[in-house]
Amino acid sequence: MKTQVVPVDGWLKVVHFEDANAGLNAIISVHDATLGPACGGCRIRPYASFGEGLEDAKRLSRGMTFKNALGGIPFGGGKAVIFADPRKDKTPELLHAFGRAVESLGGLYYTAEDSGVTEDDIQTMREVTQYAAGIAAKGGTGGNPSPFTARGVWRGVQAAARARLGAETLKDLRVCVLGVGAVGMELARLLHKEGAKLVVADINESAVSQAVENFGAERVSPDDAIAANVDIFAPCAMGGSINVHSIDRLSAKVIAGSANNQLLTPDMDQALNDRDVLYAPDYVINAAGVISVGLEILGQWTAQELSMRIDRISDTLDEIFTRSKAENRPTGAIADQLAMEVVAKAAQKAEAESRAMLA
Repeated sequence: MKTQVVPVDGWLKVVHFEDANAGLNAIISVHDATLGPACGGCRIRPYASFGEGLEDAKRLSRGMTFKNALGGIPFGGGKAVIFADPRKDKTPELLHAFGRAVESLGGLYYTAEDSGVTEDDIQTMREVTQYAAGIAAKGGTGGNPSPFTARGVWRGVQAAARARLGAETLKDLRVCVLGVGAVGMELARLLHKEGAKLVVADINESAVSQAVENFGAERVSPDDAIAANVDIFAPCAMGGSINVHSIDRLSAKVIAGSANNQLLTPDMDQALNDRDVLYAPDYVINAAGVISVGLEILGQWTAQELSMRIDRISDTLDEIFTRSKAENRPTGAIADQLAMEVVAKAAQKAEAESRAMLA
């Protein structure tokens, strides 16, 4: 296997892995390990270029640093991307090669499910690396984090609706879910169960049809989802749906979904604030999945513990929304500040402990 460290300012370690025999072309990006070894999912996607995949890995791993910090788990931020089409290119050989790449980092990075990666895939990786998580154990603990992510997002949607719309429940509120994959479909189910009126969009027409049939949802095209006449817009597909070209079409007063990197550029945070649109920062609202994975790695996973931590997502969002309103600052900026404070405190503690050992 060929490995090459990619120098990236501000990132702890970024490595490019290639194994021509196995068809592997991958990047593992570790943004920060102040809180502990990096933890974050692996995404399999047919990126158009190396630069596009590298940028995605960088942004996602940075988001994981903040997500894990505010999620209260002792892990740093990491992410991996594999340049491949998950529908055609996934083979045991490719997954084993990636697992060996993860193992070669010696515990600096734990991988898990993300777009294009299933629990079975993680199980295959586990055949060659101990640093893969998101696998159900006997007794029903842990496993695929998607349903836990959806539950956390649902709680976050409730918090955002209270803060911006004054709604104590989601009953009769109109919610557009863009992307009804593993997380988006489960979120749609939870929203429907509470009485929300759903609008759904996805490039997968069969998934849309399933949501229409099961939840009485309206369908719109993915391009028109952001302009749907709804109270809440829930991006649950790939990132970048909020951008300079789409923001003026936004109808909803709340953005709360599971997608990573929902804001294509950082300035969209202020732009939403200027429009009085309440944005639930993505790495806060979608943290339940990695919290589950983290608890699994630590051997602390129980349904009660995970449920308690999912409920804390609402508490964190409440604090962010309150501070945003009081300070008239964008919610994303508030969340970044809170996360950086957690990392800084951990760094200060480690430095103090190091000095004490040397004294």
